[in-house]
Parts: sequence; C-alpha cells; structure tokens
Amino acid sequence: MAEKTVLKVDGMSCKHCKMRVEKALQTLEGVQEAVVDLEAGTAEVTYDEAKISREALIEAVADAGYTAE
Repeated sequence: MAEKTVLKVDGMSCKHCKMRVEKALQTLEGVQEAVVDLEAGTAEVTYDEAKISREALIEAVADAGYTAE
C-alpha cells in the first residue's frame, strides 16, 4: 500500500540540490515518486512502507549531503 510523507529538507540552495535530493530518493527500492520543492524546502515522497521506512528516506537524504526530518 502506498504511503505519502513530506520531509523537511535543509541545506538545499539551488536547482542542482533539488535534483540531487530527488535522485537520491527516486533510486530507492519502494519509492514510487519523489517531488522536491526547493522554495518550500520539502520533499513529498510516495512509497511502499512494506519495502522502505520513513527513516530510510531520511537517511538517503543525509547520504546525499542534506538534512531531513
């Protein structure tokens, strides 16, 4: 079943940052969609909670060089 969550992402300052965070999330198994709003500093993620946890999404953003909650 698809779950939707919004992560607050800190540290993004440009279009490249937005694309990097989207790519980090979209390549995870279980993520169906990830849309980053640079101005709002958020990432809206649709994912299968049976395959991946919200904590793993936050970890992927951290691995990309940004902080999320």
